[in-house]
Amino acid sequence: MVAFFQAVLYNPLFNAFVALYNIIPDVGIVILILTVIIKLVLYPLTGKSIRAQKALTELQPKLEGIKKKYKNDQQKLAQETMRIYKENKVNPFGSCLPILIQIPIFLALYWVLRAGLGDAADFSVLYSFVADPGSIDPISLGLFDLSGLSIPLALAAGAAQYWQARSLQRKRPPKSAGAGAKDETMMTMMNKQMLYFMPFLTVIIALQLPAGLALYWFLSTLITAIQQHILFREKSDDNTPDGNVVEGKLA
Repeated sequence: MVAFFQAVLYNPLFNAFVALYNIIPDVGIVILILTVIIKLVLYPLTGKSIRAQKALTELQPKLEGIKKKYKNDQQKLAQETMRIYKENKVNPFGSCLPILIQIPIFLALYWVLRAGLGDAADFSVLYSFVADPGSIDPISLGLFDLSGLSIPLALAAGAAQYWQARSLQRKRPPKSAGAGAKDETMMTMMNKQMLYFMPFLTVIIALQLPAGLALYWFLSTLITAIQQHILFREKSDDNTPDGNVVEGKLA
C-alpha cells in the first residue's frame, strides 16, 4: 500500500512540484499552479459532489415530512426515503467520493512539502527528465516562509471553509411553507453546528501544518467555493433539485 501511494501520488506530485519550481522559482506560485491542476483533474467529481450536497440540503423539508408521517413505521420510512432519493435522482453518498479522494492527495502534498522544503531535502525520487534544483527556497514573494507555521494562512483557510459551508445552507423557508419546513430540525441544527465547527477545526489543524499546506488548503477550498457559487447561480431560478421538491410540502 505504501509503495502504491508513493508511485501513484507522492512521486508524480513531487516531480510536478520540482519541475514547476525549476520553471518558476517561487514556492507559493508553484503551490497555486499545483492546486489549480489538481482541481481541474477533480472538477467533474467535485461538480457532482456539490450538486449532491445541495440536493440533499434542499430535500430536507420533504424528508422531515415523511419522518413525521411514518415516525411509528421505520420500514415504511426507509422505503419512502429511498423513493424520494430515487425520484429526485439524489445519491445520499454522492458527496463523499471527492472528499475521500482528496484526503490521500492532501497527505501526499504534506510529504512533498516536508521532503522538498526541509533543510535535508530529498530529491532521490526525481524522474530522469526532471532537473535536481539542489535546494528549494521556502520563501514566497520574498516575504512568506511556507516551511513554517502561518496564522494568517490558517485563518484564511478557515474563512474559505466557512464561505463554502455557508453557501450550502438552505435559505429559511417562508412561514406559509408549512410545518414540514421548520428549521428547528435535527438536520438543520447539525448543519448550523458544522457551519461554525468545520472552519474552527480547519484553523486549528492548519496551525499545526507548514504554511505551504495551509496555502494549498485555502486555495483548494476557495476554488471549490467559487465553483459551488457558480453552479448555484446557474440554478438560481430553480431552488429545488429537478424542480420536483417544494420546501415544506410533500409532492
